[in-house]
Amino acid sequence: MIAVLDYGMGNLRSVEKALEHVGADVEITYDPHRIRAASGLVLPGVGAFPKAMRAVGERGLDDLIRERRAEGVPVLGICLGMQLLFERSVELGGASGLGLLPGEVRALDAPGLKIPQIGWNAVAWRQQSPLVEGLPDPAAFYHVHSFAPVASNGVVLGTAEYGNEIVSAVAGDGVYGVQFHPEKSGPDGLALLRNFVGIAAKVPAA
Repeated sequence: MIAVLDYGMGNLRSVEKALEHVGADVEITYDPHRIRAASGLVLPGVGAFPKAMRAVGERGLDDLIRERRAEGVPVLGICLGMQLLFERSVELGGASGLGLLPGEVRALDAPGLKIPQIGWNAVAWRQQSPLVEGLPDPAAFYHVHSFAPVASNGVVLGTAEYGNEIVSAVAGDGVYGVQFHPEKSGPDGLALLRNFVGIAAKVPAA
């Protein structure tokens, strides 16, 4: 079962439908018992980083996510959910994140271009990962964002160009994140979600 974490911010239904489309058993939940029963966690999100982290904390999801990751359960952050995986963000005065990946989320550096970036962008893979196995290189994905993480090369999985190079996908020790919306990105987005479901399927039952 894949748990789509509900903290009140994000396109939960569209993520749920996309995961179901690729064959996953999916639950939208913030129930600790259901989250502890899941073999994979998906953290979606749309909105501002500080508000999202407050909402995550109010439902106790921050500790639950760290607990399940420590137990070997893979985590996938989508859009704002990807940003929350990092140590901190400068958005709206700054806030601490989940700290599952090293780095800081900063405003896009795209002189002369519209912010937020809205639209399709080619993502080139910088390392191999089961999350992107079988995908074309580069692959086009749908982005909507004003911020992106600044991360070490060790966790950068994919980059795109928007004024400057932006980190669009990350991977580190069972923690995955994509700045784009795979649920809105056609066959390649569905293939990425199918890969994540496959990663989760390899987790031994609790």
